[in-house]
Amino acid sequence: MDALAELRRLIAGAAGREGVVDGLLVSVVTAPTPPAASLASPTFALVAQGRKRLALGEQVFEYGAGDYLVVSVDLPVTGHFVEASPDAPCLGVGLELRPETIASLLLDAAQKPGGPVRGLSVDRASAELVDAVTRLLRLVDEPDDAPVLAPLVQREILWRLLRSPQGAAVRDIGLADSSLSHVARVIRWIRDHYTEPFRVEDLAGMAGMSPSAFHRHFRTVTELTPIQFQKKIRLQEARLRVVGLGEDVTSAGYAVGYDSPSQFSREYRREFGRPPSRDRAGSGKSSPALV
Repeated sequence: MDALAELRRLIAGAAGREGVVDGLLVSVVTAPTPPAASLASPTFALVAQGRKRLALGEQVFEYGAGDYLVVSVDLPVTGHFVEASPDAPCLGVGLELRPETIASLLLDAAQKPGGPVRGLSVDRASAELVDAVTRLLRLVDEPDDAPVLAPLVQREILWRLLRSPQGAAVRDIGLADSSLSHVARVIRWIRDHYTEPFRVEDLAGMAGMSPSAFHRHFRTVTELTPIQFQKKIRLQEARLRVVGLGEDVTSAGYAVGYDSPSQFSREYRREFGRPPSRDRAGSGKSSPALV
């Protein structure tokens, strides 16, 4: 795709200057990275060079130059860059997917809620989508024009996404009564109360669904059960405490909701590949979750 050549140049030049265009995300990674866990938020990301791999539950998504990714709800993912070097860095660009912006566009599109959609998907970008993203990046070098023109180009990008094979996932972000929005409400509750036990029946009531329908929709969106989702949030928070803040293992386990230190260490090792007591050296900075 010839258009990617200009996109690569613009991404490299925009690194560290994303504030010129509100909501713009830029990533430049110069070496492969080890798998890193993170909480992905609603985002559109387009890769111009290199390749990245993301794991969500049992699903693995790999995407490279010319591919785009859509995340429609907060999701605990594990990702790493598999193709990146100083001479050919992995280059990506993205946008935050904001419900209010999508909702305003849907007023003109007469979109209605549909069935359950996946919370993460990967597809090939159309030439029109690449062109719109390229024009948005050009505005980084035009700070006087960006406040007026960037919202118009972002609106076009969202429209291209709505018209794409992944349009249902983008659409449901902006629909207050979609099944995705109901599941997202529960996801936010689990994320904010990850130390607390819960009953699936109560979560279903929060989503306004029967327990069976809620379980089906939640699994479709997240690739996880509610218990698995909570466990991943707990373990990510624990790793932040152990590696980032230097807390002792037992305190970190109790702080995120584990009553048994042995169970905490066992599940931590299963998730991150080594026990928390050894998870110190080589932690470094986590790689970006999406692009």
